[in-house]
Amino acid sequence: MTAFLYGFGVGFSLILAIGAQNAFVLKQGLKRQYVFLVCFTCALSDSILIYSGVAGFSEIIRGFPIIVDFAKYFGASFLFFYGAKNFYSALNNNESLIPSDIEKNSPYKILLLCLAFTWLNPHVYLDTIILIGSISIQFPNHTYLFGLGAMFASWVFFFSLGYGARVLLPLFKKTISWKILDFLIGVIMWSIAISLLL
Repeated sequence: MTAFLYGFGVGFSLILAIGAQNAFVLKQGLKRQYVFLVCFTCALSDSILIYSGVAGFSEIIRGFPIIVDFAKYFGASFLFFYGAKNFYSALNNNESLIPSDIEKNSPYKILLLCLAFTWLNPHVYLDTIILIGSISIQFPNHTYLFGLGAMFASWVFFFSLGYGARVLLPLFKKTISWKILDFLIGVIMWSIAISLLL
């Protein structure tokens, strides 16, 4: 259960980062336009990527155990960088997210846009396959449980964001809300990085 919860925490903190994909899900949720399709597509895509990272690293580690140390330090370094980026954003970002109206589109167009936001984003490969995959090896006997936790975080996040968008709209209009969120993400990233090194 510890591996599952750790995976959930890592997955949730990574996916919280504000980006094009999350903004797209938010807009669809605010417009109540194909919300289930968008949330399902994003969560399923994340699950496929996370599984690839967890399964791939597990197989590689069996043949090259020395990669454990490399992955640990690489993962910690990446998390420190990721956290620093969020701290910088918390201090310097003065923008707010105000979703604009979008015209009615076909479900096929929405699906293609959703897939593009997900699979054409280079950061998604770093977060899911490389970072989550590398952290998962810290749980040699519960690698897939860790992966399931990270996958579950994606499903919870996307469906919460998509269907809870209208409730959250007032927060997204305030700059201070994004600053607080970025700061909290930075704290979480650095905490995970330190725990990896210890």
